[in-house]
Amino acid sequence: MRIVQLANLYSPVSGGLRTAVDMLGAGYAAAGHQRALVVPGRSHTRTESEKGLLITVPGASVAPGYRLVLDPRPVLRVLTRLEPDVVEVSDKASLTVAARWARRRGVRAVLFSHERLDAILAPHLPGRLPVAPVTDRWNRRLAAMFDEVVTTSAFAAAEFARVGTPRLHRVPLGVDLATFRPADDTGSVRGHRPEPAGSFRLVLLGRLSREKRPELALTTVRELRRRGVPVQLDVVGSGPLHAALRSLAIREALPVRFHGHVHRREDVVRRLAAADVALATCPVESFGLAVLEALACGVPVVAADRGAARELLAP
Repeated sequence: MRIVQLANLYSPVSGGLRTAVDMLGAGYAAAGHQRALVVPGRSHTRTESEKGLLITVPGASVAPGYRLVLDPRPVLRVLTRLEPDVVEVSDKASLTVAARWARRRGVRAVLFSHERLDAILAPHLPGRLPVAPVTDRWNRRLAAMFDEVVTTSAFAAAEFARVGTPRLHRVPLGVDLATFRPADDTGSVRGHRPEPAGSFRLVLLGRLSREKRPELALTTVRELRRRGVPVQLDVVGSGPLHAALRSLAIREALPVRFHGHVHRREDVVRRLAAADVALATCPVESFGLAVLEALACGVPVVAADRGAARELLAP
């Protein structure tokens, strides 16, 4: 079977979306299917590997490390050349036109939902503007366009269930247990850091953006210090709030280390496994892959009481 995956905002720093798309694609290839991935880039490129075919089409830079396809016509031309049996779309904007292309040709089209629109849009809209009617209208349109809609959690599925999506599936993500393992198996960096002996080690893993609420991790450090708890926070990730958070930590002399985006998964594991507690501050998480990764490393997690991350934690 020929499966073509389409994704916007796919890049080395795009976290859970990239991980999910890559792992799905690797599974398709391992099962003997022909897999192609089409994502935005600086220009047209085509690369083949054991994982399948990677094609980039021109996309606009919308943030450092993130690109968005504004003109989907090159994507549709690629689809016409590839003649897929299934089109899998990890996007709710410009790439959704692929569903119409697929329907005209009798090709199955599947939407993978990586975010909950109402939760993402709410902080950016005026307080009196009702969010649900706007997102409900868009989600009805998406549900009508695609043959199947796949979400990863009850929280993520709720906005589609609310509009009566008939072919709605919940498929939780997994974690690579060969990579994400407890400290004894990973060569943890504990004992090799310049923090005071006995410091309580916190880690925050994720994109530093408004909806993720990373400032709550610094608030936690501030409160623990006020209570006399020796603490150290490691922040693994980058994003638009990076500079502001770093400035805040310096201004208040908070014991926080910013590592930026860490490319090697083994290094991410070492940072996670060295912590006493991982923080998951995002209240609108559609799944919480970083939570699962921390748990796989044997690290307890404190998560927001809203969003999907709480679904991964035992009551």
